[in-house]
Amino acid sequence: MDTSERGSLDQVKHVVLVLSGKGGVGKSTITTELALAFRHSGRKVGILDVDLCGPSIPRMLRVGKPEVHQCDAGWVPVYADPQQQLALMSIGFLMEDPDEAVVWRGPKKSALIGQFVSDVAWGELDVLLVDTPPGTSDEHLSVLENLRKHKVDGAVLVTTPQAVSTGDVRREITFCKKTDVKILGIVENMSGFVCPHCSECSNIFSKGGGEELAKLTGSVFLGSVPLDPLLTASLEEGRDFLQAFPESSTYTAISDIAKTLLSNLES
Repeated sequence: MDTSERGSLDQVKHVVLVLSGKGGVGKSTITTELALAFRHSGRKVGILDVDLCGPSIPRMLRVGKPEVHQCDAGWVPVYADPQQQLALMSIGFLMEDPDEAVVWRGPKKSALIGQFVSDVAWGELDVLLVDTPPGTSDEHLSVLENLRKHKVDGAVLVTTPQAVSTGDVRREITFCKKTDVKILGIVENMSGFVCPHCSECSNIFSKGGGEELAKLTGSVFLGSVPLDPLLTASLEEGRDFLQAFPESSTYTAISDIAKTLLSNLES
């Protein structure tokens, strides 16, 4: 068995890229919460974190920096739960110093991403979410080139409501069309602010930019997620927000987005 076949995605039913036109829009937050929502619905989920400059998902899932082991099939993913329903592989696991900047040229980044796609022994998964760097760079092309031999269902695009963010997502939409990646939908993150005292949602950043962009581009609008201090604290502490706050409106928003996406994938 050659290296390209080891740890292949043959037993992964659905592969979804999570993209954003710019940094700071909460792409890793959406990736993490979608994975948790899928897990709570009984699915076996994986996250491939290839954001070289900001691998934040290990912290969000509170898995720390474990040693990455190898088996005959390749690298063994790290499980974020005792039931082994949520698997994770992150660039962050391979960095000796988490505070050190990744100053690499394109070919070195592309080679590592190629290894990550082909050499992780995911086993059986219902959904693999690929958390990518922001923008449309060499890393994105490397991910796509290495996933070509596998079925990629499409991409979820994450934006914030402001025009500067939705403008960047327009370029991401163009990237998807040029590379033949199906757009599974747009998520508007930080859509309003949930008051921690009265739970009222105020539109401090404006609202509706993501939905408007979806209409203009003929894309599916998956839904809006507000800026919620409870969600932020949960991510900082590595807690499962969906398990801790099932009565919140943010829980409903994330759950509805996950249900819609899962339904579209499995239909």
